[in-house]
Amino acid sequence: MVDIKHLARRLVGADKNPDVHVVSSKDFLKKNSFSPKKFIVDYVLSLFPIIRWITRYNLGWLSGDLVAGLTVGMILIPQSMSYAKIAMLTPEYGLYSSFVGVMVYCFFATSKDVSIGPVAVMSLEVAQVIKHVHAAHPDNDWSNPQIATTLAFICGFIVLGIGMLRVGWIVEFISAPAVAGFMTGSAITILTGQIPGLMGIASRFDTRTSAYKVIINTLKNLKFSTKDAAFGVMGLFALLLIQFGTQWLGKRYPNRARTFFFIGTTRNAFVVLILTLAAWLYAHPRKDAKGNYPINVLKTVPRGFQHVGAPYIDPALLKALAPDLPVATIIMLLEHIAIGKSFGRLNGYKIDPNQELIAMGVTNCVGSVFNAYPATGSFSRTAVKSKSGVRTPIAGVVTGVTVIVALYGLTDAFYWIPTAGLSAVIIAAVADLIAPPSQVYNFWRVNPLECLIWWAAVLVTVFSNVENGIYTSVIASAVLLIIRVARPRGHFLGRVVIHQDDQKETREIYVPMATQHTPAGVLNPHIKVDPPVRGVVIYRPEESVLYPNSSLITGTLADHIKATTKRGKDMTNVPLRNRPWNDPGPRRGKPTLTEEDLAKPLLASVVFDFTAVSHVDTTAVQALMDMRAEIERWTDRPVTFHFCHILSPWIRRALVAGGFGIPADPSGRVHIPFEVAPIVPPSALGVERDADGYVYRDLTKNKKVEDIEEAEIGTAQVQGSPSVSSSRTDFEGSLVSTATPYFHFDLSSAVRAAEADALAANHSRRSSSLDKYDTK
Repeated sequence: MVDIKHLARRLVGADKNPDVHVVSSKDFLKKNSFSPKKFIVDYVLSLFPIIRWITRYNLGWLSGDLVAGLTVGMILIPQSMSYAKIAMLTPEYGLYSSFVGVMVYCFFATSKDVSIGPVAVMSLEVAQVIKHVHAAHPDNDWSNPQIATTLAFICGFIVLGIGMLRVGWIVEFISAPAVAGFMTGSAITILTGQIPGLMGIASRFDTRTSAYKVIINTLKNLKFSTKDAAFGVMGLFALLLIQFGTQWLGKRYPNRARTFFFIGTTRNAFVVLILTLAAWLYAHPRKDAKGNYPINVLKTVPRGFQHVGAPYIDPALLKALAPDLPVATIIMLLEHIAIGKSFGRLNGYKIDPNQELIAMGVTNCVGSVFNAYPATGSFSRTAVKSKSGVRTPIAGVVTGVTVIVALYGLTDAFYWIPTAGLSAVIIAAVADLIAPPSQVYNFWRVNPLECLIWWAAVLVTVFSNVENGIYTSVIASAVLLIIRVARPRGHFLGRVVIHQDDQKETREIYVPMATQHTPAGVLNPHIKVDPPVRGVVIYRPEESVLYPNSSLITGTLADHIKATTKRGKDMTNVPLRNRPWNDPGPRRGKPTLTEEDLAKPLLASVVFDFTAVSHVDTTAVQALMDMRAEIERWTDRPVTFHFCHILSPWIRRALVAGGFGIPADPSGRVHIPFEVAPIVPPSALGVERDADGYVYRDLTKNKKVEDIEEAEIGTAQVQGSPSVSSSRTDFEGSLVSTATPYFHFDLSSAVRAAEADALAANHSRRSSSLDKYDTK
């Protein structure tokens, strides 16, 4: 059995470096091993975060939750009916979604602030989906509520699956500016779509087309405005007056800021109440023979839950919804996670994105039983809930009770709510979703490319539709990420000697050679940067070396080496037939090396600074191997490759597999010093070198330094340099494994070793030249 194993290792080349120990799959499995029983128990408990804190619930928490729950409920009732109108549904469906969202979420939530329910952007997407389904399948008799409920169930199921599989990190691939751009574009689309309803001209044209078309048609039809405009414009004016007035008063009188805040949060309920009373006084006595009124009102809102039961999922409807599911799911994910993270940072806690997705998925799946339409986190209501002093997610139960009271006790009063007043509520609410100029300017200051993504998302949403806007956001974020990974920057480094202005002690640092091209504020462009020793090149990539960028990184390095160093072999006397077709050089008899080329150094060593490298893959290692072969053909002699800051054992494993880290000639190790540092006592005292290649010293034995520094490593000898802090410990050991002497911990030691290689190579070359001269 042992012979078979040994033969298999030889067959796959596993015994090329038997004395070099690298991390293995067994190490990975051992490090990440777990108890299945404990994992299952922890996983099940994590599904219900309420278990962790409900036993410590107290009256202090209850008072904060009561205030916050009631405050959000007063905002949610008029908003939910307004948003149902955006979704092409009757008002009661907004109330159904509101109740389920706040009641179910609290049992699964990891955020005390987020308020789930109908939101403007999701409602707009539901309307777009309903419109697409009816346009693509005109022969089917699916009702708008059936389409909306089915969409809620399927999207909720998808989100639930993403959360339970713990892959919620996929949301992170969409950048914040892309999300902000999409939200701004959607808010503009919703706002422009509600202005016709505000003015009473919504029936004259399609208000759910592209925003720019709605603006044009609104301006054309303003002259046909009806009496609804009196209710809508006055309602909007009152909402904005109360909002900005209470904000100003809160700043003017800080001691009463909380009172003014609660007055501002109740503006929706107050204005809707006044408009409802005014509509009843004006419209009730003016009913015509056909039962119509001079202004548009909600009319009958069914009392209680009218459609409770298991949802009917039509397979044909599922196929019809399939093209719209990605966009609807992304909107549901993005808005909720973005809001949860934002308010978590604001209030000093951290949400679990996967658990939040589970909460949202369960909410929408359960909501389909009540005939609710898709719900997600609301920015405006979450902000109010947070400022109201909410203490726990139980505040959602209080909000849910408030919705039930409205659903069973106030539906008769809802009859007289003017639809123009609901349009005013929507406009005032979505205006907060539009990114202010200061935020856009901050995007530009941080990264101009991401600011362009914001503009692209806004413009596509406004001039096309919501679906194309979200696709633009997602694709633009992905493209920018791919470009950053595939086209990374890198720097060739040089040495700068620095010291503090009040001290004479100096130290060396390594900075990019081309400091004159460095942007202002990063590095003084007039700093004198000394190049490394002749024959040494230092390169620092700014990204992980992976298959999309490995060719660029290695190609950049190889081209630089060919441009700054001379060819190792004089091609003047090489016959043309023996020259490579892609680099034939000058014609026969003409020198291949000019005076400028002869002044260049001959490459001896390359140093890679892997400070920014966290991953290396197979393609990258192969590219490094190909580059090494190309460079050695150019120099016509072996070139040493030194690596520093390799902090991942898997990067070390990959490089060792590519033949890096170890000199081709084992005797070459004697020339490479290693550094030692104070250590805790090793497990086996008296061991000079362990299986991983670490060398140890026991200073209590009073050995001579020269005896300690000569440690056997296979058949070779390695020199060590004593630690400057050895007096603080009785034991010392090598900082990195001596089995891979070309892997260094920091850049300084790597450069010193590379410069020593260069000096040795130049000395060897001069000696060879003298030997040839003596022979002649």
